[in-house]
Amino acid sequence: ETERHGMATKAGRDEALILSLARGLNVRAAAKASGYSERQTHRKLAEPVFRRRVSEARGAIVGRAVGMLSAAGTEAARTLKKSLKSETDLVRLSAARSILELGNKLRETAELTERIEALEALQERQGQQAGNSQPMKIFNRGAK
Repeated sequence: ETERHGMATKAGRDEALILSLARGLNVRAAAKASGYSERQTHRKLAEPVFRRRVSEARGAIVGRAVGMLSAAGTEAARTLKKSLKSETDLVRLSAARSILELGNKLRETAELTERIEALEALQERQGQQAGNSQPMKIFNRGAK
């Protein structure tokens, strides 16, 4: 029973350390938050599997943030659109400028994504013709 409890505590401490590091705390702060010493934390960080877990946790945090920003983006676009009808010239001008600038950036991004996807498809076809079934990804979209 004690050994099982100790393992759960260690697993919990590992998880706390991983999350602390993934959130951007420095080694000293992450160690303190998880109950490890700085030396133990450095040892953990020397382990490739542990570093991968920190990286995956950081990716999940970033993914959630991107989702939240995407959701807020819809509301921000609505606000900009409403601002076009403002009675204040400066507000209308600012909204129009923002919409045009952001629209151009979004269009450019979409065009570049399409071009990259076309290049990847071409590379994949060429790789299949040459007998290589593992095409290299040029651009990693949708990273988690």
